[in-house]
Amino acid sequence: MLTRLGAACGVLAGLAIAVPGLIEAFAGETAPTSFVLGLSPAFAIPLLTVLHLRQATAAGAFGAVAYTVNAVGLGLFGGAAFTLNLALFFLDDAVVEDLLRGPTIVALLGSALVFAAGAALFGVSLLRAGIHPRVPAVAYLLALPVLAVAARLPDTPVTSVVHVVAGGALVWLACAVTTGEPAPDRRAAAPHPASPRPS
Repeated sequence: MLTRLGAACGVLAGLAIAVPGLIEAFAGETAPTSFVLGLSPAFAIPLLTVLHLRQATAAGAFGAVAYTVNAVGLGLFGGAAFTLNLALFFLDDAVVEDLLRGPTIVALLGSALVFAAGAALFGVSLLRAGIHPRVPAVAYLLALPVLAVAARLPDTPVTSVVHVVAGGALVWLACAVTTGEPAPDRRAAAPHPASPRPS
C-alpha cells in the first residue's frame, strides 16, 4: 500500500511540475501555475521514500545518506517553493525586493542549495544501485538540482524544459515503482561458496 500511495503521489508531483512548466513556456507565470508548483514538493516526499526503500539494500550506506540529505532538502525547498509561489508571487515587486534584502533571501538560497545537493546525491545513488530505470535516474540527477537553482530565475523556454524534464522523471520513476519487478536483494542473490563435503 505504501508503494502504491508513494507512486501515486510521485505522479501528482511530476505532473504538478511538468504541466505548469509547459504552460508557462507560452503563457508566462500565472496564479494557477504558481499555485500548483507551490504544492508539488509535498507530493514528492512519499515518492522519495518508496524509491529509497526499494533500493535500500543495493544502495547501502551511501544511499541512506543521500536519501536523508535529499529528504531534508526537499522539506526545505518545499517551504521555499510554497513561499515563492503562494505568497511572494502575489505581493508587489517593491515589497518582494524589500523582503529579499533581509534574511529571507539567505533562507531561500540555502534551501535551494541543500535540495540541489541532496537531489544530486540521491540521483547518484539511483544510478549506483541500478534498481530503478536509468534514463529517469539520470534526469533526476541532472534536472532536479538545476530546477532548484532556477527557481528564482525569470521564466524562459529553458526553465520550462527543465520543469518538463524533472516532472517527467518523477512520473517515470513513480510508474516504474509499481510496474517493475521486486527489487533484488543483492546480498541474498550473491553466490555462496560450496560447503565442503565431509570426508
